Amino acid sequence: MGRSENMNTSISVLRLGHRRERDKRITSHLGLTARAFGADEIILSGDEDPSPLLTWNSVSNRFGGEFICRYESKPLRLLRKTAKDKNTLIVHLTMYGEKMEEILKKLPFDESILIVVGGTKVPGEVYGLADYNVSIGNQPHSEVAALAIFLNNYVDIDSLNNKFSGGEIKVVPTKRGKNILTLEEE
Repeated sequence: MGRSENMNTSISVLRLGHRRERDKRITSHLGLTARAFGADEIILSGDEDPSPLLTWNSVSNRFGGEFICRYESKPLRLLRKTAKDKNTLIVHLTMYGEKMEEILKKLPFDESILIVVGGTKVPGEVYGLADYNVSIGNQPHSEVAALAIFLNNYVDIDSLNNKFSGGEIKVVPTKRGKNILTLEEE
């Protein structure tokens, strides 16, 4: 089933520990995955790096939809504030958490969530601040894969078709080849 895009809730993704030289591609892909699978916002932390923000904004401009991208210099302060005000659930994706299938049964679909994904070593405090520490699998894996699997199970994927309006480019599903419409062709 999953969360429908019609709700007045939001999905934010907090990328912890971005390393400018090492994580360029993985962080870029994390934001693209967040956007494509229904998140409303991505928050970058770690090394300050405008490159992923530029990439994510460029994709949103070309392919449509509203997707907020920003940098947060103090992610633990953001998490503490979020945990204190209780308006948003904190969901931490980790291989050390509870089984995703069990947590999805408990998660309300009508509340905003902040999904935390790590890169480098995640501070222990994050585990305590999270409402749910969610395991996609108990083996080392990519944070991009974890986010995609979680969002695929949490968001009503069929509702995403209406989310990406206003872009310059639209990809039309086709059996073979590429079928791309530009704004002028629509």
